Amino acid sequence: MSIIIMILLIGLLILVHELGHLGAALLFKVKVDKFGIGLPIGPTLWEKKVGGITLVVHAFLFGGYVSFPDDDKDSELPQNSPDRLMNKPVWQRAIIFSAGVIANVICAYVLVLLTAALWHNMPSGKFDIYVNDIVAPKEASVWQSGMQKGDKILQINNTNVDTKYGVNLYAMYSASYDGKTNEEVVQQNYENLKKINPAFEENEIIQKNLAVKIPQNLQKEGKIILSKNVLNAVELYKPDEVKLSDAQIKLRDEVKGKKFIETDGTYSLKDLAYALSDTEKPLYIKVLRNGEEILLKPLYSDKDGLIGITLNRKEILIPVTGVKSALTTSYNYLYNETKSMLIVLKQLFTGKIPLKNMHGVVLITKVGGDIISNEGIFYGILLTAVISMNLAILNILPIPALDGGHLLFLLIEKIQGKPVSEELSNKIMTVFFSLLILLLIFVLFNDIYVLVQPLFVK
Repeated sequence: MSIIIMILLIGLLILVHELGHLGAALLFKVKVDKFGIGLPIGPTLWEKKVGGITLVVHAFLFGGYVSFPDDDKDSELPQNSPDRLMNKPVWQRAIIFSAGVIANVICAYVLVLLTAALWHNMPSGKFDIYVNDIVAPKEASVWQSGMQKGDKILQINNTNVDTKYGVNLYAMYSASYDGKTNEEVVQQNYENLKKINPAFEENEIIQKNLAVKIPQNLQKEGKIILSKNVLNAVELYKPDEVKLSDAQIKLRDEVKGKKFIETDGTYSLKDLAYALSDTEKPLYIKVLRNGEEILLKPLYSDKDGLIGITLNRKEILIPVTGVKSALTTSYNYLYNETKSMLIVLKQLFTGKIPLKNMHGVVLITKVGGDIISNEGIFYGILLTAVISMNLAILNILPIPALDGGHLLFLLIEKIQGKPVSEELSNKIMTVFFSLLILLLIFVLFNDIYVLVQPLFVK
């Protein structure tokens, strides 16, 4: 039921977007041929003509369009008809093309405002995070750190941790013996190795059955610091690290805890430096216990990036106490969420977020359904508002085949004093529409892969 509700909410956003275009077109007396929900891919589920406009519902529901006589070469409407879109002033066409985006922005704010009015609360995005239980093996460092059940986690590595997954992210990125290390650590350990093993050159393959001393003053990897964007999950953490080879990882496991190693004739002193430099990364955690702030002894994540604790997260809610409070908290919530989306979009276009992390409506529907099921309908409505803003931002981008692409052509027309040639614009639109369909297929594959992958992982 929660997934069905999410599908209906997303369908509402598509309907609102297309109604924005339709309303603006009718306002300026532009002839509209079709109003379609879904994309014209596959069979048509329903079709009816109402007031000269053909209403269509397609089987591929995720999408929509408003079709004008200008899109139909066989249209009987004369080319010079004032009812044609192309014969309207540039400013009217600009409003028509941007009306869907405007409708989505208004819809987003109304949904947030509705939530504030009915719930009398607004999420702050900040959480109080408590240690629910310690479930690590007895040899894990968490038991020696002094952590206790009920501790409220305040900071990790001198960074305030009040986001939903901040603790998880610190634990994950501080995984021990993760097959990566820092070049500065490698260089320091190589110099320490060289001092007590002066007979060997840096990249010389050491002969078999020779003993290499392991220094006791090894340089270990330091603590990591995660930025605010990383902790808010709008940016990926990309440390300045290098990956160890499979042979270096094997050597790392062999040499761990030893004072010397007998060589097998396959590695150099530099390889050994790499192996010795993949270590634990300390987590310095400050907690609040009985009103007192306590800095725990350093603890370490395991190789899977787990500390060995379960958490109890309580989101800090902003109370909504009246009309003014509802208006301002709704605006602030939508502003902050939009700012985060723009950061993610920038990361995507600059390549800092890989394309494999792009996801679409299928996964959003599943995630939204889970949110409604686990956290309640208000969180589902707020997610719908964020998606509505996302649709607005993506559609306004100056990419042909999107609303922003049409606005770009109108800008060119205004500058040069005449429209872009129909043949050229059609070719450009066709190319970018094809690319858009390929992108949708790629994103759909990403969504399905994420959803089905757990079924094949033991």
